[in-house]
Amino acid sequence: MTVATESPLPSARKRRWPRRLLIGLIAFLLVAVSVTSATAFWSTRRPFPQVSGELRLPGLDGEVEVLRDGFGVPNIYASTSHDLFFAQGVVHAQDRFFQMDFWRHIGSGRLAEMFGEDQLDNDLFLRTLRWRDIATDEYSRLPGEDRAILDAYAEGVNAYLATRSPSELAFEYSILELTNHSYTPEPWSPIDTLTWLKVMAWDLRGNMDAEIDRAILLHDLDAELLDTLYPAYPGAHPTIVGDRSPAGAGPAIAPLPTTEAVAGASDLAAAVMAFADTIDDVTGGGRPGLGSNSWVVSGALTASGKPLLANDPHLSIQMPSIWYQVGLHCRPVGAGCPYAVAGFTFPGAPGVVIGHNDRVAWGFTNLGPDVMDLVVERLDPANPNRYEVDGEFRDMTITTETVEVAGGDSEELTIRWTRNGPIISDTFGRLEDFDTEAGIDLPADYAISLRWTALEPVPTFSALVAMNQASNWDEFRDAAAMFAVPSQNLVYADVDGNIGYQSPGNVPIRATGDGRLPVPGWDTSYDWTGFIPFDELPTVFNPPEGYIVTANNAVVGPGYPYLLTHDWSYGYRARRIVDMVESVGVFDVPTMSAMQFDTYNLNAGRLVPELARIGESIGSDPESVEFEALAALLGWDLRNDADSTGAAVFGAFWRELQAAVFHDDLPEDLWPQGGSRWFAAIDVMLDAPAHPLWDDAGTSGSEDRDTMLAMAFGAAVADLRDRLGGDVSSWAWGDLHTATFENQTLGQSGIGLIENRFNRGPYPTAGGESIVNAVGSDPTEGFEVDWLPSMRMVIDLSDLDASLAIHTTGQSGHPYHEHYQDMIPLWLEGANTHMAWSRGAVEMATTDRLVLLP
Repeated sequence: MTVATESPLPSARKRRWPRRLLIGLIAFLLVAVSVTSATAFWSTRRPFPQVSGELRLPGLDGEVEVLRDGFGVPNIYASTSHDLFFAQGVVHAQDRFFQMDFWRHIGSGRLAEMFGEDQLDNDLFLRTLRWRDIATDEYSRLPGEDRAILDAYAEGVNAYLATRSPSELAFEYSILELTNHSYTPEPWSPIDTLTWLKVMAWDLRGNMDAEIDRAILLHDLDAELLDTLYPAYPGAHPTIVGDRSPAGAGPAIAPLPTTEAVAGASDLAAAVMAFADTIDDVTGGGRPGLGSNSWVVSGALTASGKPLLANDPHLSIQMPSIWYQVGLHCRPVGAGCPYAVAGFTFPGAPGVVIGHNDRVAWGFTNLGPDVMDLVVERLDPANPNRYEVDGEFRDMTITTETVEVAGGDSEELTIRWTRNGPIISDTFGRLEDFDTEAGIDLPADYAISLRWTALEPVPTFSALVAMNQASNWDEFRDAAAMFAVPSQNLVYADVDGNIGYQSPGNVPIRATGDGRLPVPGWDTSYDWTGFIPFDELPTVFNPPEGYIVTANNAVVGPGYPYLLTHDWSYGYRARRIVDMVESVGVFDVPTMSAMQFDTYNLNAGRLVPELARIGESIGSDPESVEFEALAALLGWDLRNDADSTGAAVFGAFWRELQAAVFHDDLPEDLWPQGGSRWFAAIDVMLDAPAHPLWDDAGTSGSEDRDTMLAMAFGAAVADLRDRLGGDVSSWAWGDLHTATFENQTLGQSGIGLIENRFNRGPYPTAGGESIVNAVGSDPTEGFEVDWLPSMRMVIDLSDLDASLAIHTTGQSGHPYHEHYQDMIPLWLEGANTHMAWSRGAVEMATTDRLVLLP
């Protein structure tokens, strides 16, 4: 999935929170050193929830049982749907309320009222998108039964909030009190839930960043070089559905436009991208390479004769995890209370997002269709609130909002919307004088709007509710038909032995263009004419080969009659998964789990032979560190295990190669930051030794392929020697490739004693970019992990109690709680916990029993 956005969640780049917060944290430290250790102990532990005995809460219809296992995973048993989701709201609030509160402030553009003026620019942009207004509209359109679920969940959250002061809800509030005395958490609203789904849509938004990047590069590179940087999807890599058709059989890739309007949009896009990056620092979205894996095998390939389903969504690293595991059980299951479902949830949202019920299981990966366009609007010179459409000016829709700022003056925001969407250039100050700074011929008055499917009310929440209840393929597809945004690859399996795949979502049909570049808004020939009909979206049911694999790779070949996107992941993970599936023979749960932790590096399989070919020029002296490093690389099994020397050498070489080849030709903001596109680009260039991108523009000479390979290897060895010392045998990938789980706010404060309370790590970590165990990093920053498999799940449709799961950190969001970090060692090792399903299995795993009473 990417939830995701392929993210909810902090970015790898260090983000420092507001100065007022830092001052308050320093004050907190000064106070802390003067208090007794007993007081410090109490302050961190007073938010710990009650997990056993009885708890009376107004609003319940009857008694509810909450049975928690040794990892704090609750299974909830209730007699009514209302009480079931009420109780889910209670347990989410018990364990994760500060995370929920922070997330809803992102979605509503209200960060500054928590953290001060440093977050004001983020709020102005987020308010411009009007996510909360759209969510409010969505809520009004939901069926009554779905609104009742959201209402019951909010009642449960608020019932728990009423029992505790802020400092008893989360340790973070004790610290926030020092910098923002007036802040008190508001009651939870159903709109808060729906707003967070908009943030997830942004996180998994698709190809907007690639559209911006191409627009910028068009000014500096010719079409041939641009094609090298955006190569075609590799013919040797699999699609999800159907056979690959001959090239040219599907929608043609439109020539790159060079009109005056789009040239202007290209430069404007550079500024828009810079601001979008600041939002991604908050949400964690937009990371190159972010993706997910899922695959399902039929009973014909399993030891049990029933399907197995695996899923591991890749999202940004954070503390606590984005996921919260839960089981929801009606007692009994019937028309009035139809839920028996388990799996992974978002704190702040009722139901299960990914998991299984008693009949079916499902998983998500991000489809990543092109559902966003940047639109250049030509404005009326006499009135900036009017914009041109086919030669006539129209009025924009104008609204105003007040943005509150903790400790400062509020800010008035004017939001302008066109028929295409919000004017986003209003909330980015660098555009103020852009028409003179750009030095290109632009319309005298212009602005940039965003056309995006998530800026309309959609029934995605209803889709999730329906999936939780689905009992067969037809009901699952009916649910998928409502899954409008963000578009996901849905894999399916059921207890009857069926497997399936469905692409859902609102995917636009464009009258002109292919979505790769910004478009002129005054020309209606660039409008969207509708969405691909659901029945014509890609789907497959019980394929003859007996398996389905999705890894953000191309869904279809060029014979498909509609445009989904040109910006797939390049299929390296999919290629490896398919190869493993076809070589296994007979599957069981441990086999599926082991595949999720596979670290084989296909990119290294292409490049290591090239280094062997030029070995004499890079490591000919047996006494040199270069010789030892090359020997370690040539003897490597191509697996990115944490203790691998070869993986360390290759990882450093790959980072240096990207820098040597691309940094001189690209703007710094567009240097490679990860992603399989760079694998594919280098792959193409390896067959062209004199390709112009091999040459280093910063030297007087003319470098070719072999020269650059040798230079990159030498630089990598020098870097490793500086980092890890001169003993090559002691080098290990995990010494470079480390995971630090950072709290999204206080864990990035810049004050070590505070960060140490909230953060955990660094930990040596296996895996890597576009490897099945996909643990990514940004090469412009180093080797530190910035996104990862946010959870792993294997569902056994022959015995649901045999299913396995893990997420990254732990169930609790409270530092020093036993479940704050207890899943990290398992996650690092590729181990799992059992997903107890039957009442007997749940009872056997139970360590804490809480009874909620009216």
